[in-house]
Amino acid sequence: MNILVCIKQVPDMESKFNVNGEGSWYDSADLAWRMNEYDEYAVEQAVQLKEQAGGDLTVLCIGPERVKETMKKALAMGCDRGVHVADDDSFKKDPFSIASIIAEHAKVKSYDVIFTGMQSQDRGSAQVGVLAAETLGIPSVTTIVGFVFEGGKITVKRELEGGVKAVVKLPVPALVTCQLGLNTPRYPTLPNIMKAKKKEMLTVPVAELLKTSAVQETKTIYFPEKKGGGLILEGDIGELADKLIKILKDKTAVLA
Repeated sequence: MNILVCIKQVPDMESKFNVNGEGSWYDSADLAWRMNEYDEYAVEQAVQLKEQAGGDLTVLCIGPERVKETMKKALAMGCDRGVHVADDDSFKKDPFSIASIIAEHAKVKSYDVIFTGMQSQDRGSAQVGVLAAETLGIPSVTTIVGFVFEGGKITVKRELEGGVKAVVKLPVPALVTCQLGLNTPRYPTLPNIMKAKKKEMLTVPVAELLKTSAVQETKTIYFPEKKGGGLILEGDIGELADKLIKILKDKTAVLA
């Protein structure tokens, strides 16, 4: 079985964020970096599938040179090789462009199953996986919390509102996006971390894979304006009503 898992390197959410000089994204200086949380579930499920069905497992990541450190974690978890799509401006690309890069790589590799995270923690579009599947012309199921491969087919569970789980069956090739509750990602052991250093890491320039231009562009980002705190009124109901009416008259023209 030929398996692909796509991951993204994101800042640790405990980091202190600042807007960059262009005002178009966050400043990457002095940030701690890690694998996107949802992608960890995707890597774990991909490794479990490889252990069950055999075959080959590739991890793909788009970004600057530093993303290789995050890819090494995926290799230590059980991926066989890495494909680093070198792109210093990956943060400027919209979900369609990112999905197009993935699809361009995948279309000639004949992957049976492609795993991605449900969404990235920094952008949160939840669109890359489904757009990649649509571009490849293969079925996809999003936000899965259960995965079974049997008889050459995939059975997955999706968690819906109200705690209801929907069961979906689909043939391979297929793409699934993974979320919290699917599994418990393993911690890389020291021997596997050492082995990961010797695994193949192929670097591909983004220009070789990106055949389309961005259709969306982030013009500016900013922190929300600070506003005053709420006003707490205390007293009897009649007094509260009078106080509220006075406040409305003072601050608005509604009852003036």
